[in-house]
Amino acid sequence: MNTHGKGKSVTTPLSRRTFLKRAGLASCAATGFPYIVPASALGTNGTVAPSNRIVMGCIGTGSQGTGNMEGFLGFREVQVVAVCDVDRAHRDRAKDIVNARYGNQDCTPYNDFRALLARDDLDAVSIALPDHWHAIPAIAAAKKGLDIYAEKPLALTIHEGRVMSDMVRRCGVVWQTGSWQRSQDHFRHACELVRNGRIGAVHTVEVGLPTGPTCDPQPEMPVPDGFDYDFWLGPAPWAPYTKERCHWNFRWILDYSGGQLTDWAAHHCDIANWGMGTEYTGPIAVEGRGEYPRDGLWNAATNYRFECIYPKGASPVAPDGFTMIVSNGLRGGAKFIGADGWVSVDRGHLETDPPSLKDAVIGPRETRLYVSKNHARNFLDCVRTRAATITPIEAAHRAITIAHLGNIAMQLERKVRWNPETEQFVDDPEADRMRSRAMRAPWRLEA
Repeated sequence: MNTHGKGKSVTTPLSRRTFLKRAGLASCAATGFPYIVPASALGTNGTVAPSNRIVMGCIGTGSQGTGNMEGFLGFREVQVVAVCDVDRAHRDRAKDIVNARYGNQDCTPYNDFRALLARDDLDAVSIALPDHWHAIPAIAAAKKGLDIYAEKPLALTIHEGRVMSDMVRRCGVVWQTGSWQRSQDHFRHACELVRNGRIGAVHTVEVGLPTGPTCDPQPEMPVPDGFDYDFWLGPAPWAPYTKERCHWNFRWILDYSGGQLTDWAAHHCDIANWGMGTEYTGPIAVEGRGEYPRDGLWNAATNYRFECIYPKGASPVAPDGFTMIVSNGLRGGAKFIGADGWVSVDRGHLETDPPSLKDAVIGPRETRLYVSKNHARNFLDCVRTRAATITPIEAAHRAITIAHLGNIAMQLERKVRWNPETEQFVDDPEADRMRSRAMRAPWRLEA
């Protein structure tokens, strides 16, 4: 089995894939029921046999969720059979898109993700929900033995991310995080330049992220017809409905997310980790300052800067350790600064010093990183082969932990020390309590 994305994918019959998946779930508490793929549920899309099709449900059909769903609809081996959203307008729109794609009326809409997961015809789910809703459905899906494509940032808290990663590993399911920059050639090339020592020993990594927005205080409003607002709040504290709280704008409210910091760190801190080879570790100290709005509805940091200290041995390209600086005051993307030059990469650019380094060829005996040309395609290939995806859950957990540590240090307004092995703060009970958050009843993590 090829776990590094090189060579051709091995396409195995879905029935055999399902058998292997179920066998790998022996240690997962959710096992103990037969898994059957009824051909009647798979439709007759294209020329792909029903037994080879990947049957998918989509949980969360707002802007990102619908975009992901439409991406999967473009693959003939995928059959989307169900959509779920607490906003009726979102789920009805998604249902209509699916039915139009297949020319039928077979897509089933759900308000409650638990009803979708209760189906016995699913192989995989796509999850695109507000951050405070990432953990509970993902854990439930893993326990059902479903492969999962889920949006970034991985989790609302460090603790939730750890539970999610552990459950995915225990249940043996395939996971792809929506940090799709890894599936872009220029991001991979930038990281390969760093990993192969082309800029010498790295001493500093700069991660530039967007500035956070603000919002004036908002009046309480009637809940729109068809929007299950209490379910939308879910495990978060109760709060009165107002339009600017929900859907896209949840990102700027700390009860549901971590602001621009967590929204974008899941992309650029992930690339920083990829280039430095620190995907499965973390810093040992974090310190910084953030500006958090005192008035208004949105309260996540608008301006922020923090520094993360990595010790000797943390990175193969930083023998003396290195500092990662994360700030909205830096150029967007990741910039690796070494003794012999630098590499800077973002969605719109790849620049190097010296300039000639940009076109350097990575040799056959040098470090080559995982190659993926399409993020969704990579997930589907791994569903069939059972190989690791290009953005596995543990790497996503470690990337967003950087942002969570930054938020904690800035909110405490002091330096914090961190043990990346135990994932606990060092002699700091106050900071340790911030690794998790209470959930509003009846919701809880089913670890």
